[in-house]
Amino acid sequence: MKSLSVAIITLNEEKNISRCLDSVKNVADEILIVDSFSTDRTKELALQYGATFIEHEFEGFIEQKNWALQQTAHEYVLLLDADEALSPELIRSILKEKENNFSSDAYRMNRCTNYCGKFIRHGLWYPDKKTHLFKKQIGKWGSMNPHAKVILQRGTKVTYLPGDILHYSYNSIDEHVLLNNKYSLTSAAALLQRGKKTNWFKILVNPAWAFVNGYFFRLGFLDGFFGYVIAKNISHLTFLKHCKLYQMQKKK
Repeated sequence: MKSLSVAIITLNEEKNISRCLDSVKNVADEILIVDSFSTDRTKELALQYGATFIEHEFEGFIEQKNWALQQTAHEYVLLLDADEALSPELIRSILKEKENNFSSDAYRMNRCTNYCGKFIRHGLWYPDKKTHLFKKQIGKWGSMNPHAKVILQRGTKVTYLPGDILHYSYNSIDEHVLLNNKYSLTSAAALLQRGKKTNWFKILVNPAWAFVNGYFFRLGFLDGFFGYVIAKNISHLTFLKHCKLYQMQKKK
């Protein structure tokens, strides 16, 4: 049976880290925590699970996750955020693959977000397919901060695993609104760095399309009140991102 490393990046995650580690303890042969100098009980709780705890200065989500990837001991790596956990079905799927010595180079799975205490099953947030388990020689984190994703070598065999990564995202609507402001600034700066531009048309149309697509075409309305709140917040995030990018363009 091949071994599996689980790598997690953290910063002041005492509210989440035990749930995450409890879900991976039976599938992980190594648990590696790369921490950005937490000031709460994150380290204390991680060490209770026998995790290797390394402190490393945060330079960005992509950079931190790639650094963590290189510190792992085993060929296959599962990378999670501290506010994520494995569903029982996904745990069984991973154990089955371990018993088969990992028949694939990489594995894709759905991510299901818990919003204000409710799991969201429709809209732009589900199924949020992620490739978080793979041979570390053939993959790395890329795309654009803060929404990093795994980039695999061309021709990599990817297998779907039943089960969900459970993402415990926002505990309140206030928290969502505050993070929209933070993430829109990070996204706008990353777009500017890549030479991307926006205009009045995108400022007007893209937020409206984000809402219509998520709430109507992707059936976000089936998630009730929170489905509507999420669709509106995604639209607002899109609006803020393009407004901030437009302002940065003018200053540049």
